[in-house]
Amino acid sequence: MKPRISMVALAVKDLAVSREFYEKGLGFPRLDSPPSVAFFNLNGTWLGLSEREDLAADAGVSSEGSGYRGVSLAHNVASPEEVDETLDAVVSAGATLVKPPQKAHWGGYHGYFSDPDGHLWEIAYNPFAWVGPGDEY
Repeated sequence: MKPRISMVALAVKDLAVSREFYEKGLGFPRLDSPPSVAFFNLNGTWLGLSEREDLAADAGVSSEGSGYRGVSLAHNVASPEEVDETLDAVVSAGATLVKPPQKAHWGGYHGYFSDPDGHLWEIAYNPFAWVGPGDEY
């Protein structure tokens, strides 16, 4: 298996609400997709949104579950100031601030928000991440 993640699929309660949050609130570019899903281009990876029951049925598992799901998504930025700015912007777009921006125990700076369905996103500045020529966050 080649080391890559092609798409992250998130189960949502209300596809229209989540589609608007990610497209209009966060500014993610939406791709053409059938009405029952929403796909967004994330520079090499896709984000897919599907109704919770539909995604669970597709995988053949129960749609029940709450609390920490064992997964969080991360978005790295270029500075601590950009962590603050990004968290302010996503909260203004309707996200819930879960952990205010602060120094991280691993040496960076980060904070967490949750989307309308409670999916956790970390916004982080990682001073140990190498960014080479042509690379950008």
